[in-house]
Amino acid sequence: MTQPQQIFSALGLDKKILSGGDLEVFSPIDGVQIAAVKTHSAKEADKIIAHAVKAFEAWRSVPAPRRGELVRLYGEILRENKEALGKLVSLECGKIYQEGLGEVQEMIDICDFAVGLSRQLYGLTITSERPAHKMREIWHPIGPVGVISAFNFPVAVWAWNAALAFVCGDSVIWKPSEKTPVSALACQKLFLEACKRFGTDAPEGLSQLLIGDKAVGTVLVDDKRVPVISATGSCAMGRIVGPRVAQRFGRSILELGGNNAIIVAPSADLDLAFQGIVFGAVGTAGQRCTTTRRIFVHNSIYAKFVGRLKKAYGKLPVGNPLEAGTLVGPLIDKAAFDSMEKALKTAKKNGGVVTGGGRALAKKYPGAYYAHPALVEMKGKADNVHEETFAPILYVFSYTDLAEAIARHNAVPQGLSSAIFTNDLREAELFTSETGSDCGIANVNIGTSGAEIGGAFGGEKETGGGRESGSDSWKAYMRRVTSTVNYSDTLPLAQGIAFKVE
Repeated sequence: MTQPQQIFSALGLDKKILSGGDLEVFSPIDGVQIAAVKTHSAKEADKIIAHAVKAFEAWRSVPAPRRGELVRLYGEILRENKEALGKLVSLECGKIYQEGLGEVQEMIDICDFAVGLSRQLYGLTITSERPAHKMREIWHPIGPVGVISAFNFPVAVWAWNAALAFVCGDSVIWKPSEKTPVSALACQKLFLEACKRFGTDAPEGLSQLLIGDKAVGTVLVDDKRVPVISATGSCAMGRIVGPRVAQRFGRSILELGGNNAIIVAPSADLDLAFQGIVFGAVGTAGQRCTTTRRIFVHNSIYAKFVGRLKKAYGKLPVGNPLEAGTLVGPLIDKAAFDSMEKALKTAKKNGGVVTGGGRALAKKYPGAYYAHPALVEMKGKADNVHEETFAPILYVFSYTDLAEAIARHNAVPQGLSSAIFTNDLREAELFTSETGSDCGIANVNIGTSGAEIGGAFGGEKETGGGRESGSDSWKAYMRRVTSTVNYSDTLPLAQGIAFKVE
């Protein structure tokens, strides 16, 4: 039995849903086909949405703490299947096994968060200006939520949205990446197991998959019956999704590109900075939305620190992500590798000095695309890089003044995550102030990747597209009602005026 079959068997995936379909799925580890799943047509997408509406109408009346119980059960099932699902994530998207496990752990964590949240969907009591009146704020379920996820986080992003949507009283329709549909099928199967344990309060169609290309995604995005669309992917995708949802007055949560940067100040703990930068830059082969893409290093420590980075880049273990000791797995496909090559060529034209780069393990895995991570010292006219390449490329710049470094740091359209390494309190506070980083995440002495569930994730500045996962992001999955109660025997129309019908 081959390893893919062992993983599928451990998760109880039916062979019938993994074969005979029109969408071929290839593992980036070796380029070998691992499945062929069935896609949905536009007509089928319409039926799925109708089913989600019906499920929502039943689920919204289930008390929120009871809804939380379903999510708790799902978290238990994820714990039982963590190793197998983590391996499937690695198999299908190419991240190393420990990162696959970490992604499943994020699913578990958001379930825990959502269970507590199910008893904390608080509104406000608001003082009225009118005598003998009270105002209160009430939060109600909003409707079916559409989730569009990308290949690089094939399971966690759905869970960030779905766990909150479920406790808020919504149904969920998930369109996974065409490159990672098997992981979605596994998550759906495990969720249905949770529904079975939960009982009849969970309506059929509470969670559904919509597998297909841009055409079925467009059906989901354009349908007025789906009031919320949460989409993760490229900025190009966001520019399409955002306006289409807005055109029908829907609500969008967009988590897009990062082009994330780190500033390394003279007072920084350089060992700490080194660890954070290398992990952030090469983890998941540079295919995270929170990957470190740019660093600004103070000129007084530039030579020593960048020299250490260059030395490390020559020793990074590239290989099969399911094997112990591998730090850098494969790129998702040939197109990703070609984009990396093109970006490095452009950097050289702009005066960049490249360390690393190039294809790796081509003889061992001719059908896969491994790449040596590249460090690019930008010594020419370019003082920034405005376009993001989803690959392990780290651009390095020097700076002399922190205000200048922050300005250059902010002078890109993307703005997901950022960090500064410094032991100077004033520098740290400046970076996290209103005149500091303009990103949705601004860290101090920790890198750009590794966001926690408790904090709301996203806030990408190019779109202003909302946030997901933690904090009060649950409000995006609900609708707010302000209710005024008059407990007097008059109806005040304005100050000093009372009106009665005799």
